[in-house]
Amino acid sequence: MTNVEQTATVPFDHLSLVIDSSFRHSDFVILSIGVYSWLMRILVTGGAGFIGSHLVEKLLAAGHKVAILDDFNDFYDPQVKRDNIAAVSKDTAIHHVDLRDSAAARNVFHREKFETIVHLAARAGVRPSIQYPQLYYDTNVSGTLHLLDAARVTGVERFIFASSSSVYGISKTVPFSEDQHLTQTLSPYAATKIAGEFLCSTFSHLYQMRVVALRYFTVYGPRQRPDLAIHQFTRRIYAGQPIDQFGDGTTRRDYTYIDDVIQGTMAALDYDGSPFDIFNLGESETIQLKDLIAAIEKALGKKAKLNRLPEQPGDMPLTCADISKARKLLGYNPATPFRDGLPRFIDWFLRMTHRQL
Repeated sequence: MTNVEQTATVPFDHLSLVIDSSFRHSDFVILSIGVYSWLMRILVTGGAGFIGSHLVEKLLAAGHKVAILDDFNDFYDPQVKRDNIAAVSKDTAIHHVDLRDSAAARNVFHREKFETIVHLAARAGVRPSIQYPQLYYDTNVSGTLHLLDAARVTGVERFIFASSSSVYGISKTVPFSEDQHLTQTLSPYAATKIAGEFLCSTFSHLYQMRVVALRYFTVYGPRQRPDLAIHQFTRRIYAGQPIDQFGDGTTRRDYTYIDDVIQGTMAALDYDGSPFDIFNLGESETIQLKDLIAAIEKALGKKAKLNRLPEQPGDMPLTCADISKARKLLGYNPATPFRDGLPRFIDWFLRMTHRQL
């Protein structure tokens, strides 16, 4: 972690530092300090993506030194990612690296020293993973292994792994709890995420690396990937184009607003419990697909044209997070229910659409 002498103004009750000299005024002290625990050098993989770009902004605002690793692949328009990080590009090192290339990944760690890795990069999406399982394995499993090994060799202290609610498969226990015994996933994507968790657990055990796996539940909000349901439905309904509804509309998702996921992820940076641990980050509130479509229709003032299709292989009928563990141990506190989060996304979408006209 960064160890530098500097003058800083910080909240008094946040200090656990050796103070050379200080002057207390109200709730603040002005002092010369050796900074040990509150500034870190952090690598965010997938840092140009939806969740990653929000996290990078939050980390920079908190004073951390941040680098981004992203391959800017063509899963969707790479310009979207460049736009995501345009505001922070001058404040971060950006490494254009494909994690399937172990030598390129190792080289990043030799060029820069990191205390923490937040590993968000992955080939995403359930349905494409069924079509391209080898690509998903190579990126999500081998890529994670390459990162963990580079972290081991260079003495990284903490590794945060972005897992997924998809690991729960067709769970008969609702809401989904981290202590459930998982025996089957429904897609290659989900299988790569559970494999990533086991790799993280193994490296934590063998090399005393502190690792936290975060199971994200259907994250949405500004900058959401264009292929995901809320963004895709909004774009197509707004344009008067038909949307594909798979199944009868009764599948349910635990939609989690981006700000809440970022709050939970930031909290994981300070977690000092078990050397390896897993947390659900969701809202613990489920929304039916047909209700999601109706809410978007209402927000846009337009009626959806539905293309009704059979249920898709690999899709989960329900996701619902038990977040009691994250509340207790991380201080996770989701504050944006779907009724508030969807209008925020729609506002962002309309601003971006009008800006492009």
